[in-house]
Amino acid sequence: MAKPVPSDLEHDMSYRTVFAWRIFAALALGLAFSAPRGAIAEPLVIKPLAEARVASLPSGTLFWRIEQFESAAAARAAAGPWSLVAESAGKVWLFTLGPAGGASVGTKIAEVGPIPRIEANHYLLRINDASGPNGSVTAVHSHPGSEAFFVLQGQQSIRSRNGTLRVDAGHAEAGQGAGQAMQVSSSGATDLHALVMFVVDADQPFSTPATLP
Repeated sequence: MAKPVPSDLEHDMSYRTVFAWRIFAALALGLAFSAPRGAIAEPLVIKPLAEARVASLPSGTLFWRIEQFESAAAARAAAGPWSLVAESAGKVWLFTLGPAGGASVGTKIAEVGPIPRIEANHYLLRINDASGPNGSVTAVHSHPGSEAFFVLQGQQSIRSRNGTLRVDAGHAEAGQGAGQAMQVSSSGATDLHALVMFVVDADQPFSTPATLP
């Protein structure tokens, strides 16, 4: 039996259907190629708050003592040769590098250490402010000295070859020694706000690009 010959209307509808599917496929393919392959992580916001260049470090095992004061003038009056005054989160902070158990004039908030020592001709003490939403991150880098972390809000993660250190709000932790590759990120349910303390070789670049596996 001979196959029925499609009418002009049927032929036209069939043609339009094939054409429509070809347009849909082309658009889908185009979207697939134009869609982003992955969102670029937002950078963590880093702001220097205070720094000082010193010729030597205190003797013995080093710790950072963190205190709060009612005013910047009161904090400066209590500051020693290895102290830094900074203002952040609506508060006045005094950070003092020295032995554990040092006397506090202000309200003692935390003491963090031991801080790895370095040998240098000149030293830079610095306080940085780090902030950003969950997922914001620094590039992989290293410093010519040590850093320590005090988290005010959120959670801070520090990835290194030794694993990942996580610091929660209200806690302080000592970081790694000089020349260690690391990547710092905001990893909490709320935006990160942290204060970061450094003791580095003042004659070397403060930060150097590095790599991690």
